[in-house]
Amino acid sequence: MAKLTSTRRRPSSVLRSFLHSEASGGILLIAAAALAMAVANSPVATSYFHLLHLYLGPLSVLHWINDGLMAVFFLLVGLEIKREFVDGNLKTWADRRLPIIAAAAGMAVPAIIYLAIAGPSSSLAAGWGIPAATDIAFALGVLALLGSRAPASLKLLLTSVAVIDDMGAVVIIAVAYTAQLNLVALAGAAVILTLLFGINRAGEKRLWPFVTLAVALWAAVLLSGVHATVAGVLAALAIPIRPSPGVPDDMGSPLHRLEHAIQPWVAFGVVPLFGFANAGVSLRGFGWAEVFAPLPIAIAAGLFLGKQIGVFASLRIAVALGAGQRPSGASWPQVYGVAMLCGVGFTMSFFIGGLAFDDAALEPGMKIGVLGGSLLSALAGYAVLRLSGGSRASPPPTG
Repeated sequence: MAKLTSTRRRPSSVLRSFLHSEASGGILLIAAAALAMAVANSPVATSYFHLLHLYLGPLSVLHWINDGLMAVFFLLVGLEIKREFVDGNLKTWADRRLPIIAAAAGMAVPAIIYLAIAGPSSSLAAGWGIPAATDIAFALGVLALLGSRAPASLKLLLTSVAVIDDMGAVVIIAVAYTAQLNLVALAGAAVILTLLFGINRAGEKRLWPFVTLAVALWAAVLLSGVHATVAGVLAALAIPIRPSPGVPDDMGSPLHRLEHAIQPWVAFGVVPLFGFANAGVSLRGFGWAEVFAPLPIAIAAGLFLGKQIGVFASLRIAVALGAGQRPSGASWPQVYGVAMLCGVGFTMSFFIGGLAFDDAALEPGMKIGVLGGSLLSALAGYAVLRLSGGSRASPPPTG
């Protein structure tokens, strides 16, 4: 009976737990990024950059973080995607319609703006995917600062759009930023993935066989030429889930158990460490000419302008055409504020930026663009939400 009581006292929604930890992790990520900038422009900057490029076995410290630890981040992303589509807020097409429309437009418009500024045929064209992604942890961290001024429906909208956005980012990474393929390693990855789905179909509920094969899958994908973090998402899709309406955090479900196990480590460990390792950029010799160069301007404009235009305009048009309803209890200015928060790229933008350019000379401009666009989106989104929302209930939504 004690065990049963303990189970019933678990949080009633994994999404609520997710929102809380992601928001807290996002605040920690902001602090990690600020610390990285401070260290990169301090007397210990040389040691900071030397440590990141120090090799431990076959990979540098930076690569272990970006290719290794971030695979765990993408594993969590994959688990969240599968959970939301199978047993969550994106279970039906009616639930998915608005987030898919908003996410698709929110990826396309920033890419178009980026290419319009950088030039579709220039050496910078490969960076079109950088402003297409949304950093859910960072954005939810900003939203969390508003407390009751932000209705729960807005947090659900932001989460849903970001989940679809993450799917798009994984496709971009796998397709657009894969140069050469090792077919033998790719075939090995396919065999391992088949085994993962096979033990799922066989009814295996223990996690260790899945985790063991997931590690092997990561190694095979790393050798294949496809970015290793894609292995995290692929492995997540093979983890069994037991639908549990009304008890969405049922610990009898392998997917829920794994998600609960790794979520705190990702939110409070992996993502802040990634931010600290990737946000540091030395501003020595970096003047206004460099700040307003095509690359940082294209990225910042894509994030700040492209995201809010794409997400908000698509939502307004979709609601006007009857494809969905405005989030319950939220006004259109509040929805606009959330659309602005979608311009916080940060983690995913840094990640894609590292894949897009091999030229180290472009790295500072890329980071300045991501930081600038994300900061503008965060501040503007926060301001709009704070000014347009309050503790009073908003009128019922209408089309």
